[in-house]
Amino acid sequence: MTEAKTSLKRTLVGKVVSDKRTKTVTVLIERRVKHELYGKIVGKSSKYHAHDEKGEYKLGDTIEITESRPISKTKNWVATRLVQKAIAV
Repeated sequence: MTEAKTSLKRTLVGKVVSDKRTKTVTVLIERRVKHELYGKIVGKSSKYHAHDEKGEYKLGDTIEITESRPISKTKNWVATRLVQKAIAV
């Protein structure tokens, strides 16, 4: 039996909002959830620090991040792939 292993690690897709630190990018994840009491759809957002070894992701890029072992105090996600390049203004 040769089955493809499915990863148990979570993956999220979000936008790079900061690339000032070396080997680290800050990624903003936006999601839409239903309000518990009123039932209205509201936007919620979270920021995650992701490890970017080569420094290849820049401000405004949409990237995918994957959960990993703790790399530092605030960093336990790794940037895995570029979804969409930032639009040059």
